[in-house]
Amino acid sequence: MLDLEDIAIPQPADDEVLIKVYASSVNPVDQKIFAGESQQKFPTKFPLTIGWDVSGVIQTVGSKVHHFSIGDEVYGRPFPTTNGAFAEYVVIKANQISPKPKSLDHINAAAVPLAGLTAWQGLFKYGKLQKGQKVLIHAASGGVGSFAVQFAKWKGAYVIGTGAAENLSFIKQLGADEAIDYKNDRFEEKVQDVDLVFDLIGKDTQQRSIQVIKEGGRLITTVMPEFQQEAKEKHIHLEGFTGQSYPEDLKQIADLIDNGFISPVVSSVLSLEDAKKAEMLSAKGDTRGKIVIKVV
Repeated sequence: MLDLEDIAIPQPADDEVLIKVYASSVNPVDQKIFAGESQQKFPTKFPLTIGWDVSGVIQTVGSKVHHFSIGDEVYGRPFPTTNGAFAEYVVIKANQISPKPKSLDHINAAAVPLAGLTAWQGLFKYGKLQKGQKVLIHAASGGVGSFAVQFAKWKGAYVIGTGAAENLSFIKQLGADEAIDYKNDRFEEKVQDVDLVFDLIGKDTQQRSIQVIKEGGRLITTVMPEFQQEAKEKHIHLEGFTGQSYPEDLKQIADLIDNGFISPVVSSVLSLEDAKKAEMLSAKGDTRGKIVIKVV
């Protein structure tokens, strides 16, 4: 249950900074944390301020922080076990943020960190995606998926995305070579010899994905990697992961944005007072890109 309350402004530790929040954004993990489904991955204590994206301006720096100054515009992903950025101020470790993309305002910058980092690390750190390879991206119109399609295309991969019928043209606009209606078509009947599947859904989708991957290929998932035996029988590497807020990755993503290769997708912008409405909107599914919470 989300409630708006007045709390004290947090104070940064020696290795932290205090950020005046200009914007944050909604992520599917929010609902999982509410429901207590992520306690194993993110052991949290309530009450908790959510918001795992932040774009804002540094107000205070800890005594051991030397590479940031008051007034710097930064962005990053607060760790989901600490208080997040659905607030006027947030404290975050200095090694989890980076200068925000210069070409973006705070609203668009807040759409980037969690989704962008997850897509980047899933494709390249875990997926080992290379130019000329074929990748299948599930939920390609969502927050993570919309970044993944753009990153994969920038890399020079052949990109196939799944999504709802009304989002297929949007997925193509993002750069996908093919877009498949996941409700009315069986992707495993249309796709074969894929080097990498990037799975943001799990369950039946993950199991069926094994059928389309070539021997020696990879299946990387942001949810539970459930079908290890089936993957092993086909000599497929199946691995689950959680994106981390690494400054070097945030910088690479910012550079791609500032050079015009990548654009965040913001479907709607709501006020902090409407955060509950934003979460309900996200829970319906099939959101294009991100829902942003404007604080300033």
